[in-house]
Amino acid sequence: MTMTDPNQRIERAEIEDTSLLAFYRDMNAPERRTFWACAAGWALDGMDFMIYPLVIGTIIALWKVDAGSAGLAGTVTLLASAIGGWLGGYLSDHIGRVRTLQITIIWFSFFSLVCAVVQNFEQLLIARAVLGLGFGGEWAAGAVLMGEAIRPQYRGRAVGSVQSGWAVGWGLAVLSQAILFSALPAETAWRWMFVIGALPALLVFYIRRSVTEPEIAAEARAKYAASGNRPALWEIFSGPILKTTILASLMATGCQGGYYAVTFWVPQFLTKERHLSIVGSTGYLSTLIIGSFIGYLTGAWLADRIGRRNLFLIFSIGAMAVVLLYTQLPLTNEVLWVLGFPLGFFASGYFSGVGAFLTELYPTRLRGSGQGFCYNFGRGIGALFPFLVGTLSATTSLANAIAMFAVVAYALFFIAAFALPETRGRVLHAD
Repeated sequence: MTMTDPNQRIERAEIEDTSLLAFYRDMNAPERRTFWACAAGWALDGMDFMIYPLVIGTIIALWKVDAGSAGLAGTVTLLASAIGGWLGGYLSDHIGRVRTLQITIIWFSFFSLVCAVVQNFEQLLIARAVLGLGFGGEWAAGAVLMGEAIRPQYRGRAVGSVQSGWAVGWGLAVLSQAILFSALPAETAWRWMFVIGALPALLVFYIRRSVTEPEIAAEARAKYAASGNRPALWEIFSGPILKTTILASLMATGCQGGYYAVTFWVPQFLTKERHLSIVGSTGYLSTLIIGSFIGYLTGAWLADRIGRRNLFLIFSIGAMAVVLLYTQLPLTNEVLWVLGFPLGFFASGYFSGVGAFLTELYPTRLRGSGQGFCYNFGRGIGALFPFLVGTLSATTSLANAIAMFAVVAYALFFIAAFALPETRGRVLHAD
């Protein structure tokens, strides 16, 4: 059964047990190994990405870089990750999900080390761009691997729980920042932050030993290898699948644009406009991260409970409301600290449904390419938001710039999600 034929009946699995941990209790050993490998990979991926926003203030001061240029480095990383995600997804359709996952992890770990030894901002910009290729490819391969390894009645919760690893990685980055910037001078501490970003390479040894290719993916590749009908890179833009690709790409643009507009600049917002020290802002970021982690787990549960679309619609509205409260009201620092929890909750929780949703929108032969392109197209366009927020902050407050771009992004997320079909419980086939 393939989604390239809109007249075919969609087979769905009945979701009987909607408790959050039901999927884990019912997992077999290979599924659990895949789950932990992908969760660890995504956590370390998140840690690696969030290191730069945490050291951006030091980079600005050390190399006399303006905010727009500093934001450009984040944008370039995400733009490169968009290309890497599409190519990584396409590669996973051809050489396998597991092998692609290993390659991409080694790639971005190595270039994190390169970031630690650069001598000027231009070199850092190039290193972050090249790192982004592996960063995007890792998500594409890992998300498809998880989506195919888990049974449909548990897919939303399992993939969503893996997504919560991002908050863990973010927390590790903040903890590393607090320790390193307390123990070392700032001009040295930021380099060691990037050294820590190379740790994901160690995960490859576990993946090589413990994680196997999903049967459905291996079967699909064997079919088109035997027939000579290999999927083309551009096939996701043809026939009835084109509409899905356009809408899913717009949805991914909105959800990621909003997220990056908020999370990339909040550390600088706290230190620049709320006048907190780097170490002093740690508690505020911790509240944000805890809210993010709880949001991921709640989103994972809701993805199977109320469906992917309803999750997106509810959380996009919630994110818009909290961003406006956080940035536009004259709040005390104590109230701002409390608001960090709902900000992290709504600005992150919807991601728990995105991986499963994109997995279920595409047939197996195009799943890596389709999922990799849509998510990373959104990441690429969303990548402009850190740069645009930084540029706009030169003419208005950083708070206003964050609010403006976040609200526009979350509105796009809401509209695109509303236009796409519900996929909860969809059974995948080797098509």
